[in-house]
Amino acid sequence: MSSEENAELEENELFEHHSFVASKGQEPLRVDKFLMNFVENATRNKIQKAAKDGHVRVNDAIVKSNYKVKAGDEVKVLFEHPPHEYLLVPEDIPLNIIYEDDVLLVVNKPAGMVVHPGHGNYSGTLINALIYHFDNLPSNSNERPGLVHRIDKDTSGLLVIAKTEAAMTHLAKQFFDKTSEREYIALVWGNVVEDQGTIAGHVGRNPKNRLQMHVFPEGEEGKEAVTHYTVLERLGYVTLVSCKLETGRTHQIRVHMKYMGHTLFNDERYGGNKILKGTTFTKYKQFVDNAFKILPRQALHAKTLGFVHPVTGEQMQFDSDIPKDMTDCIEKWRHYSKSSY
Repeated sequence: MSSEENAELEENELFEHHSFVASKGQEPLRVDKFLMNFVENATRNKIQKAAKDGHVRVNDAIVKSNYKVKAGDEVKVLFEHPPHEYLLVPEDIPLNIIYEDDVLLVVNKPAGMVVHPGHGNYSGTLINALIYHFDNLPSNSNERPGLVHRIDKDTSGLLVIAKTEAAMTHLAKQFFDKTSEREYIALVWGNVVEDQGTIAGHVGRNPKNRLQMHVFPEGEEGKEAVTHYTVLERLGYVTLVSCKLETGRTHQIRVHMKYMGHTLFNDERYGGNKILKGTTFTKYKQFVDNAFKILPRQALHAKTLGFVHPVTGEQMQFDSDIPKDMTDCIEKWRHYSKSSY
């Protein structure tokens, strides 16, 4: 390998690369604000530092953070990576382990915990906790020890972790083959009319906002995604639903429910942190604001998890309680719906 190739390889390892093309409908917008809509966990300070260091380009020209992005502009940004060894520092973070044997464990992740290190979240993750408590966890293709699947930072609930290479391969195949069982509980805006149903629509990155996923009903982009839902309780302007995943795409339940007109309660990324259903009364607005404070995240919990044990062949089934922030919010809506209807 030549010295030039070595230098390029080192640069690729030191930087995280992002590239976007502004859509036809893009109104003029500062490049730092534009990038905040597209790069997950990138703060404005970090974007402005990248611009100051000459790492923000528009149409291959270095620009300052106040450059106004226009329709058709190609925007590129490089963020410096911390050293790789820093990403995988063991941290003494307690784990809520609900099952463990020689080849796997099942953990109940709290809301607010990121599953694996990434840009803007280099510590305090589930992976940091796992490598502190367990030695020699197997690594997948993305170098995330033990990780078979994941859930969003502000989603609580169950995850299975592999402790051996064989267990990881066996479990990963079950998720790929859609034979694992995953049930989520969600509180969504609006009255879900049908008692049960299926949402089928490819899910991929939203071309206008890379931090969001988008449903492509004709399957022209994205990957196949299927969610089966059942109404558990109607609470006036919100509905409690059970969602069972046939596939496991990024933000699948969040984007599928929004697609059918029932955005998750307090899901900031998809607009659920605004009053989407209800009255214009000031008292109602105060009620909803208080409910947002009780549950300061999207109302989603990975309640049950099922899979075949990779060694014994036994069908394993695990269940978890809905966390207190969600149950308190649900109870608040339950009381409101009874007194208002």
